[in-house]
Amino acid sequence: MNLPPGLAAPLLLVASNVFMTIAWYGHLKHMNSKPWWAAALLSWGIALFEYLLQVPANRLGYTVYSLAQLKIMQEVITLAVFMPFAMFYMNQPFKLDYLWAGLCLVGAVYFMFRS
Repeated sequence: MNLPPGLAAPLLLVASNVFMTIAWYGHLKHMNSKPWWAAALLSWGIALFEYLLQVPANRLGYTVYSLAQLKIMQEVITLAVFMPFAMFYMNQPFKLDYLWAGLCLVGAVYFMFRS
């Protein structure tokens, strides 16, 4: 399948963010009794897969988006991946702050993509 860069980049960034979120926060649920360095090593191993997706995503994305647009896209995707992860995997309650943060990012997207 040969997707256009404008579509492939965001899809790769979503997949990358799934790995990133698990690497950064997954150890908090399952490795509290382990030493920090064991969690760090596991997280680095998971983060390798994040980078294997994130680097090509940014390279592809940079052919059609500006650097600032890529960054804002990354932040929106990060929040969109983090919210369900926090609620369903980490059993955190939904907060209206997630909605307000998302609305702030909508404003950021508007300013980065308006021209």
